[in-house]
Amino acid sequence: MDQKRDIHGHVVYGDNEAKDGLNYLDYDLKGDAAEAFFRQAKQTGLAVFEDEHERRFSLTYKGGAYYMERT
Repeated sequence: MDQKRDIHGHVVYGDNEAKDGLNYLDYDLKGDAAEAFFRQAKQTGLAVFEDEHERRFSLTYKGGAYYMERT
């Protein structure tokens, strides 16, 4: 994974393709809105979302870590 970032207290890993999704969660969403995606990923293993440019991303939770992918 090329990217590792602390987003609202959660460490998230992703490759360079996921950079826009990481930025969206980190900078564009308020903490509560971003936290909803982290809760969903932790509870179900997956949270799918789109950014303001309609790019789709998947936030997964496995092995105690979060991973971001562009889908």
